[in-house]
Amino acid sequence: MDSRRNFIKKSTILGTGISLFPGLTFGINNKDKYHNLKIGMIGVGLRGTNHLDNLLLRDDITITAICDIDPKRIDIAVNKIKNKGQKKPLLFGKDDYDYRNLLALENVDAVIISTPWLWHTLMAKDTMRAGKYTGLEVSAANTMEECWDLVNTYEETGTHLMILENVNYRRDIMAVLNMVKQNVFGELLHFRCGYQHDLRHVKFNDGKTAYGKGVEFGEKGISESAWRTQHSLLRNADIYPTHGIGPIAAMCDINRGNRFMTLTSTATKAVGLHNYIVENGGENHPNSKLKFKLGDVITSTIETANGETIIVTHDTNSPRPYSLGFRVQGANGLWEVDGNRIHIDKKTEPHKWDKADEWLEKYDHPLWRKFGKLANGSGHGGMDFFVIHAFVEAAKKNIAPPMDAYDAAAWSAITPLSEASIENNGEPQDFPDFTRGNWVKRKPYNWIKNTY
Repeated sequence: MDSRRNFIKKSTILGTGISLFPGLTFGINNKDKYHNLKIGMIGVGLRGTNHLDNLLLRDDITITAICDIDPKRIDIAVNKIKNKGQKKPLLFGKDDYDYRNLLALENVDAVIISTPWLWHTLMAKDTMRAGKYTGLEVSAANTMEECWDLVNTYEETGTHLMILENVNYRRDIMAVLNMVKQNVFGELLHFRCGYQHDLRHVKFNDGKTAYGKGVEFGEKGISESAWRTQHSLLRNADIYPTHGIGPIAAMCDINRGNRFMTLTSTATKAVGLHNYIVENGGENHPNSKLKFKLGDVITSTIETANGETIIVTHDTNSPRPYSLGFRVQGANGLWEVDGNRIHIDKKTEPHKWDKADEWLEKYDHPLWRKFGKLANGSGHGGMDFFVIHAFVEAAKKNIAPPMDAYDAAAWSAITPLSEASIENNGEPQDFPDFTRGNWVKRKPYNWIKNTY
């Protein structure tokens, strides 16, 4: 109750809440919107446009409004919508807060937010307060206060929020999830995951080409370098945890019979981004004088209420092949993504790895069996199709999504907690219980089905 009172107090002080949207009521209409879900989009950069492409494959949605402060991105989105035979949507983007005028529209049922990280929580709060079913890109929050803001706003309004974590829908991950639910690995013990991806070409560019050229960022950069690199300059934390932790959280029923309890984090020194600038821009380039705060490798260990441990790795500043580093281990065996290998007691040869292909095919998820061909080419190996499919299906019925506000908060909380732990020489940090005790009685989401 203290948290709720503080939330209401802050909302009043900041002038937010229902006063932003006079005449609106909380929560979208209960009427089934099966035939035509009206969607507004806030942010149609590269990620938002990818979501738009997947939405436009469907015949049960209409894009009624889009918002972006970049006119070029608006033009690209409008052309795509027109080419699919849909009416031109209402357009917003005259300033940073014009998205609120989109939220005031009656002909918007659901909203997808694909903007820079620092805008995510604010926009999600405003969207929930406007009664629009909310789809929020990752990560959902940057600070502990923002994590609580998402939960408090959801509880205050009753408007659903889905964190759009696409890796939960990766084909191999869903097959392993199927194996977990069928007890192939036995009682769960340990997981490894993370975000191990050389992003140096993403964090810097020449201000003209999105990826692969130059060493500029911020005001002199474009696309992700215009905002993402600043986090590496100013924060020493796991700044992008959800691709790894989301699938693992689903496997061990976090917030639904289990929860994260404590976290400890360590960081290596930071040399990768500096070396990249010197190599590609020279020692005299102004950016070579900057001291980046983000350690090249951040390692966090999480303990859960049910006794599992999870190692989460963030590694984006050094040359390396892409991997999310998944490992799922139980009392009867384990699977590792690197090496594509598996070992199951009494089922595979003792003390030897088996190739995982046959196992993944045998336990291929019902969703992939049903929609795999449709998902082909939808982005990120097909998983983008499934995350948008789940969002639309849940929003049409106005029911709780597979990954909700509590998940968004718990997964995103790794960032501020890892930052605090690193700052305090690896001191353990307690996870807040964002469900306020309800994790004990909340039932696990039914992931093993062929609907969404």
